[in-house]
Amino acid sequence: MFSKTDTMTIELNKDSLEESLNSGTTTNETNVDMPEISKEEEIGVHKGSLNTLAAERAELIKMIGNVEAIMQAHLKRLEELGVKIENSEK
Repeated sequence: MFSKTDTMTIELNKDSLEESLNSGTTTNETNVDMPEISKEEEIGVHKGSLNTLAAERAELIKMIGNVEAIMQAHLKRLEELGVKIENSEK
C-alpha cells in the first residue's frame, strides 16, 4: 500500500473512471501489476463505493444543517444585542 510519505495524484477524466484511477501515481511508486478481477466483482466494488459515498454525503448534509442552525442562533442573538449583520452573499 502507501507509506505516510507517499502522495498520490489523480487526474479526473469524467468520461472514464478507469482511466482516472489508472492515472494515479505516487512519488515512491513501484510497478506492481494489479490482479484482474471479474466483472461481477468490479460491479460489486462500485456499488459498495456508491453506497458508502451516499451515506457520507447524507452525513455531510446533516452537518451542514447543524452548522447553519448554530450560525442562525448566533446571528439572532447578535441582533438581539443590537449588532447589525449584513449579508455578504452576492
